[in-house]
Amino acid sequence: MTHKEVFWMACDSTEPLRAEYGPFHTREEAEVEARKLGFAYLLRYEHLLGPDDEIEDVRCVFLELQDVPSAKPGTTFHTRCATCGVTATHALAWQAEVWADIHEFEHSRHKVRFFEHARGKGLREIASWRSRAA
Repeated sequence: MTHKEVFWMACDSTEPLRAEYGPFHTREEAEVEARKLGFAYLLRYEHLLGPDDEIEDVRCVFLELQDVPSAKPGTTFHTRCATCGVTATHALAWQAEVWADIHEFEHSRHKVRFFEHARGKGLREIASWRSRAA
């Protein structure tokens, strides 16, 4: 007897090299996270399981979200480690947060600062970015 297992992912594109975040048990959970991250798509995975719970078939369905806030044009995000001085530039805020998490994980006593650069407004530090991400 076969049965179906379904889970959801938030993702940034439909391309093979896409960022995926999840898994989630419900579409609602995945949609909330996708909107937080600025991702425009949900991905529904369906696993058809056989009698021994072996995966027999996998189906993937992309759903495009409407009204997803995109990054402001001309805005980039910058991270700089206050301890060692390593810097990076990012197109999206979530990419900067991931970079900061990885850097602080690999270097346990380092602290990363987060900046937003917008044309006409200059560089501005986002001091409370850790509390806003949660």
